[in-house]
Amino acid sequence: MTIATDTLVIAAHPDDAEFGVAGTVAQWTQAGRRVVYVVCTSGDKGTSDRSLASEQLVKIREAEQREAARLLGVEHVVFLGYLDQSLEDTPDFRKEIVRQIRTYRPEIVATSDPYRRYIWHRDHRIVGQVVLDAVYPYARDHLAYPDLLEDGLEPHKVREIWFWRTDEINHRTDVTDTFERKLVALKCHASQVREFRNPDLEKWLRSRCKEMAADGPFQLAEGFHRVVIPG
Repeated sequence: MTIATDTLVIAAHPDDAEFGVAGTVAQWTQAGRRVVYVVCTSGDKGTSDRSLASEQLVKIREAEQREAARLLGVEHVVFLGYLDQSLEDTPDFRKEIVRQIRTYRPEIVATSDPYRRYIWHRDHRIVGQVVLDAVYPYARDHLAYPDLLEDGLEPHKVREIWFWRTDEINHRTDVTDTFERKLVALKCHASQVREFRNPDLEKWLRSRCKEMAADGPFQLAEGFHRVVIPG
């Protein structure tokens, strides 16, 4: 079954989308656009608490992500169940992302920038690269993973891909009016906010969004490298 949607947000871990694109997601959903999250791992290694087993952490982080998505108006959250810190650029992983793209048939796909320099979680790089390849050309071409056709998943052409946490911002969205929703959604990830160890999360987040606004016509922004897909 295919489900036409407007935007597919594909993240490596729970909370990645809230850091990168939540203010923009809130804008989209307020305007009536349909947004779906695909979360590749459940962040089973994202804790310094040695008393917490991975199985417990998965339940916590999936619940946190669902609540954050609900507050942002996200229609559905898909957890792919890969292991944290273990993502690889493989045909099987790429095929799974193609499956999600062909199922939800988005106009826009948003994900992490695979080309960010230096300190950047490896899973973020892998997800960004696999999503980029899945969008173009694999999701588009009927001879790529032809068995997906047997499942009723016809080829789909994504119109745009937006990369968050990029070193090369070429597109900004005004999140001045949705900043509070972004902040509240981020705070849903309590297990990670504790790990972040920032005494004033709001001040830090506001500073980042102000920096991304640069000299633009608005106070707070989320910045992306936006690519229009050819063909």
